[in-house]
Amino acid sequence: MTRLLASVASLEELTLAARGGADILDLKDPKAGALGAWPLDSIISAVNMAHRWSARPPLSATVGDLPMDSAIVSQRVVQTWACGVDYVKIGLLPSGDPAACVAALAPEAQRGTRIVAVLFADLWTDANRLLPDLAQAGFAGAMLDTAGKGTGGLLRHKTRDKLARFLSQARGFGLLTGLAGSLRLDDIPTLLPLAPDYLGFRTALCADGNRGGALDSAALAAVRDAVPEQPLTG
Repeated sequence: MTRLLASVASLEELTLAARGGADILDLKDPKAGALGAWPLDSIISAVNMAHRWSARPPLSATVGDLPMDSAIVSQRVVQTWACGVDYVKIGLLPSGDPAACVAALAPEAQRGTRIVAVLFADLWTDANRLLPDLAQAGFAGAMLDTAGKGTGGLLRHKTRDKLARFLSQARGFGLLTGLAGSLRLDDIPTLLPLAPDYLGFRTALCADGNRGGALDSAALAAVRDAVPEQPLTG
């Protein structure tokens, strides 16, 4: 079954998304890029807040739009995981040496750090080729997203068949799967039958589709109604 991932930009939005039934709460600053990171102290505050709830969705946190430098990537993943989140999301770019970054993160993944690789559909033509490396390194999951939020949503960059192949191959390697990238409410009927583990939203959850604006409870409710709700897990 597919879960709803809601990207939140503040502690207030964290609470709103949890109350609105999001299955995964994703700590991300949309004004700081495709995978804009929260400050580490704010991530800790979010984790502490969520732990006071009687039940909570898992928390993920992005590490920012980083260059494909294995030392920089590894340091940021270690720092973010130490904040106490359930997943760390790292964007992998075709420029630089993404394979070296994956290899450098293998020791962390094998120590229990749950890392989700984000591959950008508008930058990669062959993102699937990294899936075996991600699985061998011990990554928890892989998802497709978009880097350029002004260039159209995920379905503009990848056909439904290409998305299906990505998901099938990732599942075959035992990876959690996700789709995101300026998804709209009317994309959901197309993507749900592909059965990703989660669909990620920001733009569709904000008033007037402004991803840099505030989360809107009515928009969240509309997306929640369109994605069958899942039981909470820690």
